[in-house]
Amino acid sequence: MGAPRVRFAPSPTGYFHVGSARTSLFNWLFARQSGGTFVLRIEDTDAERGRQEWLDGIISAMAWLGLSADEGPYRQSEREGRHRELADRLFEAGFLYACDCTRDEIDERTKDRATPGYDGHCRERSVPRGDHTALRFKVPKEGETVVVDLIRGDVTFPHNSMDDFVAVKATGQPLFAMANAIDDRDMAITHIIRGEDLLPTTPKQLLLWEALDAVDELVPIPVFAHLPMLVNEQRKKLSKRKDPVAVESYRDQGYLPDAFVNYLALLGWSPAGDAEIVDRSTLIEQFRLEEVHHAPAFFDVAKLTHINGEYIRALSPDAFIEACTPWVRPEESSWSPEGATTAWEPGAFDADRFAAIAPLVQERVATLSEVPSMVDFLFLPNAPIDEAAFTKVIAGDEKAPGVLRAAIEAFATCTFDAPSLHAATLKVGEQLDLKLRKAQAPIRVAVTGRSVGPPLFESLAILGRDEVCRRLEEVLQRAAG
Repeated sequence: MGAPRVRFAPSPTGYFHVGSARTSLFNWLFARQSGGTFVLRIEDTDAERGRQEWLDGIISAMAWLGLSADEGPYRQSEREGRHRELADRLFEAGFLYACDCTRDEIDERTKDRATPGYDGHCRERSVPRGDHTALRFKVPKEGETVVVDLIRGDVTFPHNSMDDFVAVKATGQPLFAMANAIDDRDMAITHIIRGEDLLPTTPKQLLLWEALDAVDELVPIPVFAHLPMLVNEQRKKLSKRKDPVAVESYRDQGYLPDAFVNYLALLGWSPAGDAEIVDRSTLIEQFRLEEVHHAPAFFDVAKLTHINGEYIRALSPDAFIEACTPWVRPEESSWSPEGATTAWEPGAFDADRFAAIAPLVQERVATLSEVPSMVDFLFLPNAPIDEAAFTKVIAGDEKAPGVLRAAIEAFATCTFDAPSLHAATLKVGEQLDLKLRKAQAPIRVAVTGRSVGPPLFESLAILGRDEVCRRLEEVLQRAAG
């Protein structure tokens, strides 16, 4: 059969779902590991629900993840002529028949049946094909269709449990099962790797495939592999309405693409050994489709965030600074998060200051979107005071004004570097019978505006003596007044 050919075939009807991203990744890994071809095909025949913005989102999210296609994107809507051609052949050969039943008529006829579904009313009626007739596939009344699945083994579908399903709408447009079967045949797809939610459609596609072999050229049936469902912490299927499933939102929050790919690869498959941090080249080398588990995979945002933090800390200082650009200097970035703005004016950003504090921030963030709030005090004219922190740490502590007053005096004359500032603050604490942690707390709030952040003394040194003392004096007057 030659080198494998796989396809990823999303529908542009919403944000790029993390489940779709995992499917795309597994197809991409399989193609890269086997020397095959990764085809991107956009299933855009649902004109009512599809939008260009969703399609653009799919393309940009895949590019962000580095999942480049070898062919495509092909648009299924551009192949409608081919779909209609083969639908005509199947109808003429007797594999499809016209049906003029409405949904209400079917429901009325079958309301007392033990099993719901179409009752085959038009199968032998020889309904003329017209503008108001759908085309149904004539499912054999006996026998069964077996889906041979690399992940799930053999899955059997008895024909007596299957309806004569609609293959072509009354408009003449083939539905999912037929359009996909035709496209997979024409594109010589050898392996179909997709989510388990599509498993019930597979026997329909296999029946159509066999029928198409009779009216078109003979094409080998592809290998199927249905990936496990992604579930939330309640072990329920991820909900588009309730769970954070949009890949674009993770990009906007500052997750790194390599970290995201690493985590997606762990959803249903495991590399050799116990390591969870696995680079892309290792994923490609070790990935085996037959080793994918069939049990549901928990999409754990906390674990994803932990992995992302590890990737952030592994960046070189220069790479970290570059990665932060969309969040700290969006006006100079080719891409920025949706709605991205900074608390400071663009001209207030100081690249040297940011470079000095970046290594300290890098050790403390798990996503890049956390960076601006850790460095904004360096670029704002005044400390961005968190009122809750001010109330608790300064207004609520009778010793805080004394700390600020003593710090102003000490910082005015000491060498202004981190070790000297540390020693001076330690001495301030000793004078007021306070441990270092209690002594530095009001200083941090007064200068940075918050009770947590990068290491204090390095931050003070970067900000500079004059500005530090000015802010301490300003907050001292506020506390007194």
